[in-house]
Amino acid sequence: MTGIRYVRGDATVPSVKGVKVIAHVCNDIGGWGKGLVLALSRRRPEPEAAYRAWHRDRAANAFGLGAVQLVQAERYVWVANMIGQRGVRTGGKGVPVRYEAIDTALDRLAGHALELGASVHMPRIGCGLAGGRWSRVEPLVEERLVRRGIPVTVYDHD
Repeated sequence: MTGIRYVRGDATVPSVKGVKVIAHVCNDIGGWGKGLVLALSRRRPEPEAAYRAWHRDRAANAFGLGAVQLVQAERYVWVANMIGQRGVRTGGKGVPVRYEAIDTALDRLAGHALELGASVHMPRIGCGLAGGRWSRVEPLVEERLVRRGIPVTVYDHD
C-alpha cells in the first residue's frame, strides 16, 4: 500500500493549500527545453533562470548528480530542480536516468520540505525523457519522502 496520492492533472499547478514544492528531474548538462520544464517555464520563469545560472556557475557550486536547487516561484510555491539524469537520450547509449542520483536528491528534498512544512508534487520523475521505470523510482519516493511524513502527490498528465 503506497502513501503516495496519484491524480490526473498538471504537476505544475498543484491545487492544495499550504506550501508546495514541485519536484522534477533535470539533466547534468544544462539542457532545459523538453518535457515538464516547458510547462513549468510557461507558468514561472524563475526555475529555468535559476537552473541555467546554477549550471553556468557549476565550477563554483554543488551542481551535479544528486544535487537539488530549491527556487521560490510564488509565495507558497517552490520548485525543486533535482539533478537525476546524466546527459540526454541520444542513440544507443542507454537511458540517462540515474536512480542513485534521484535517491540522493529526494533525500535532500525531504530536508527542504520538512523545513518549509511543504507537500511535494511531481510527475513520475525520471520516467519520461530520462527513460526510467516508475517501479524503480516509486520506492525511493516512499522511502525518502512519504516515510518521513511528507505528503506526496504524483500527477499523471491527461
